[in-house]
Amino acid sequence: MRFIFEQVRVGGDRNFGYLLGDREAGEGILVDPSYDPELMVSRAQAQGLQITCILNTHGHSDHSNGNTAAKALTGAPVAGGPGHPGPLDKVLADGDRIGFGDFSLRAWHVPGHCPDHLAFLTEPFSAGLTGDLLFVGKVGGTGSDADARQEWDSLHRLLMDWPAYATLWPGHDYGARPSSTVAWERASNPFLLCPDVTAFLRLKADWPAFKARNGLK
Repeated sequence: MRFIFEQVRVGGDRNFGYLLGDREAGEGILVDPSYDPELMVSRAQAQGLQITCILNTHGHSDHSNGNTAAKALTGAPVAGGPGHPGPLDKVLADGDRIGFGDFSLRAWHVPGHCPDHLAFLTEPFSAGLTGDLLFVGKVGGTGSDADARQEWDSLHRLLMDWPAYATLWPGHDYGARPSSTVAWERASNPFLLCPDVTAFLRLKADWPAFKARNGLK
């Protein structure tokens, strides 16, 4: 296949990194190489890809701590969202596209879990990289009710903008499966089933007890 998409377990707290590429063009992108940039680069080499960009879904250290090593190994620039703690070679704005061969990733600025958070949707295959915004069956942590309200808005923006058939690939292996779809999460994720933001805030506050009542880890 020409389009390359690898979900790579990179250590840390069940972190995922991602390798995307165009085999024919020989170009690829790393997303959140974090704890094992050497493994990510070796996967790119095995696929015959030159890395042209290193992306972060957000600047928390468990997603960005591999940036320096990945850049040293590949020479590729590092890019992230507005407010990323850096250092970055490029700050991405909402709607920016990052190309690799004939394919691209489109960036959505989706704050809430943190101010700089980005989600990416591959074009044309609709594989969505959600970082720590949306997990399988869960959502990202927030530090305040204001952050949670912002996260609610970001989640529902993706539900509106991304097709139901889009696959979802999170930043951690926190759910029952390593990936999902928009339709599946819309139908089963308890946070996305909340009728309004008030119920969302209530569930966030009650989450430990909710997990216990429902046998969730």
